[in-house]
Amino acid sequence: MQNLFRWTVFALLVALIAVPLEAQDKEAERLRICAETLREMIGMGDGISQETWDKAECVLVIPNTKKGAFIVGGSYGRGAISCRTGPDFHGPWSAPAMYRLIGGNLGFQIGGQETDYVLLVMNKSGVDAILGAKVKLGADASVAAGPIGRTGAAQTTGNMEAQVLSYSRAKGIFAGISLEGANLQSDPAANREIYGRKYSARAIVRDGKVQATEAGQEFIAVLQQHSPKNSGK
Repeated sequence: MQNLFRWTVFALLVALIAVPLEAQDKEAERLRICAETLREMIGMGDGISQETWDKAECVLVIPNTKKGAFIVGGSYGRGAISCRTGPDFHGPWSAPAMYRLIGGNLGFQIGGQETDYVLLVMNKSGVDAILGAKVKLGADASVAAGPIGRTGAAQTTGNMEAQVLSYSRAKGIFAGISLEGANLQSDPAANREIYGRKYSARAIVRDGKVQATEAGQEFIAVLQQHSPKNSGK
């Protein structure tokens, strides 16, 4: 009986350890997918202009979001955000914080194809809004379909008044698209799984309290290589 009790306790301990490790691996894989999605979008010839990337304060990636997922009841896309560090956003890119995109009136809810989203946060007021507990795009933070192509930077004059520029990719087609009505929320459970304790999104990306994990370093390395300096100021 004593041996049976010991083995039962041991099995329970193994199970308790395995569950958090499995969740941590899942979030690490999400970060790797974010990094790969970002790398692919940067590599698209008729995508976001270099000048637009270099003016962004933060970059949020939501990969593999299925059309039809944004239904009444709260399905959502999951991704990660990184911001330039330093008081004036001139430092290297931060460790990523995990985020959720919860659908509003997106206008493309029908169908089964997957869509990737990239959101560029273009100014401090936009960063402050996005790093709040919850933000509704178009209400709490202004959002516009981002300009694309090599001449895209010249088209940002009007759009640069928007706090967030948003883009989508589906079936290999890349375009600026308005996400007005969608909600962005920090994903505290995912952040806890990755970093081992509870951190707010602001503590991760702005306060410099968190070091990136291996998967997080892969994500920010893509940003650092493509846009190491902020040219927006």
